[in-house]
Amino acid sequence: MSAETDIHVTKDKVFDPTFGLNSHMLGVIVAVIAVVITILLFVLWQRRQNARRGVLILGLCDAGKTLVFSRLLYNRHILTHTSIRENCGELIVNSGYLRVIDIPGHERVRFKFFDQYKSIARGIIFVVDATTIQKEIRDAAELLYTILTDAAIVSAATRVLVLCNKQDQTLAKGSQVVKSLLEKELNLLRSTKASQLSSTEGSTAQVTLGTPDKEFQFAQLAPISVEFAEGCAFNSTPETQAELKSVHKWVASIA
Repeated sequence: MSAETDIHVTKDKVFDPTFGLNSHMLGVIVAVIAVVITILLFVLWQRRQNARRGVLILGLCDAGKTLVFSRLLYNRHILTHTSIRENCGELIVNSGYLRVIDIPGHERVRFKFFDQYKSIARGIIFVVDATTIQKEIRDAAELLYTILTDAAIVSAATRVLVLCNKQDQTLAKGSQVVKSLLEKELNLLRSTKASQLSSTEGSTAQVTLGTPDKEFQFAQLAPISVEFAEGCAFNSTPETQAELKSVHKWVASIA
């Protein structure tokens, strides 16, 4: 006698990525996840923005930085002198605040304070003496070059305002003239720096200023935005008023 053998075929279960949920429930879950991710990204962005609430005021000695600082925060004139310490204060703008730091212009200490505060910089006001810029162009360009090629400034796309100060004086150069002078000097300086780096063994990579194979222009610095403005922080006579409207407008735009 032959025994009959029952054969049972078991089908493998197919994985259901919907876990048995209907399309409506899936849509709700996806929407909730999208909202949560959006909120998290916004919180991270907001924290980064709040961490960068600094406005640094930089420039050579006697450019008028501290007076610009005083006018910006307190709207008053003060007697100033060359300092080796920074000045700090908070400026209320657009229902928020910015921390304004006046960096000493003395070459022995300015980079120390620049390195200390650059990580919080949302904007930089670079003050130049428009009456002496032609004879100080090399030093001004050197300082501006250091700022514009700093990795922390470039990576944060820090905005820069070049303030052509002392416009109340007859010999003051306008913003377009100052811009042209700085572009020409920065172009020469870039070539010099490139030669120095190429002749230095083991030199570390640095941020390149502008487009190497073209004459330098500030428009090449994206994502950094460099703007120019004219102003006067000092009223030389009772009839002459300080004029920093362009600075106030720029500060409000970055707040």
